[in-house]
Amino acid sequence: MDVVRFSRCQFDDAPANICWHVLLDHFMTAPAPAGDELVQILATLANPHRLRVLATLARERNYVSRLARELDISRALLQVHLRKLEAAGLVSANLELSPDGKAMKFYEVVPFQFHLTPETVANAARTLTPPEKGSTL
Repeated sequence: MDVVRFSRCQFDDAPANICWHVLLDHFMTAPAPAGDELVQILATLANPHRLRVLATLARERNYVSRLARELDISRALLQVHLRKLEAAGLVSANLELSPDGKAMKFYEVVPFQFHLTPETVANAARTLTPPEKGSTL
């Protein structure tokens, strides 16, 4: 399996602008997500809180307390949303030590790109796990 490596750069005149450089040309040939994965990603992105978290992390990586203050939500609620974003593969976390020795968990966006067309949706639908008998969709 090919590895995709990214580097992040910030423009001096606009620190909120971040660009991603693909170092290995694999992105456009990466397979579209399978049905269950696509459902999980879309369900994760359907929540406005998670969209705000993702948008904030797209500007810069951050730790939970500061991110919660910026978004004006509780740390407990933020942790719920971060776990869902991480489970969907949209963010990653790294534990780091601050200068005073305190452990801090930093989150950052995992670069992603999805191109949805009727064809990619149809292909994903063919790979969905069948519902259990008696379940309601």
